[in-house]
Amino acid sequence: MYFAALLARTEDGWKASDTELDDVETLSDLADLARESSPEEDTVLVLIEQEDAWFGVVRVDGEEDPRIYVSDAAAAARSAYGELLLTDELLGREPGAADGPDLDELDLDGTEDGESEADDDDGDEEGGTGDAVPHSPVGDSGILDDLGISEKELRTLDAEDALGSIAEALGASEVLETVR
Repeated sequence: MYFAALLARTEDGWKASDTELDDVETLSDLADLARESSPEEDTVLVLIEQEDAWFGVVRVDGEEDPRIYVSDAAAAARSAYGELLLTDELLGREPGAADGPDLDELDLDGTEDGESEADDDDGDEEGGTGDAVPHSPVGDSGILDDLGISEKELRTLDAEDALGSIAEALGASEVLETVR
């Protein structure tokens, strides 16, 4: 089960709204959705969690590129919403490098020939993520520094209660609970 919410910082404090991500296909779509929630170009945080497995924070400040933090890249890679956040840049890959196997190089005749090439891909799992996706946090761990949550604090948050802890540190726990 997933939960996603937008927290927009306004003159009057934080404003929360739940959000439906079914129509969001790219990180750009997600950033546009965040920008639409704050007409004053204030800071907007998109908080996403998958039940005790991982959480992600996307920060959009006006027209700047979104900043991203994901608590467990491998867990997030196994979910549609996590895949939105795990850009090639975030994972330190060349753009398009993990789009799946190159069909021209696959041995589709059912034989065992070419095992040496296949050995290079043994770590690949569904989606072509393989060993390139670590079982650790990725992204900008300083994403919330200026909001009172240090890199160390963010990295030590447990996926089970991370969004609540973040909202509490921001002074936005009540508004977040209204959309939960």
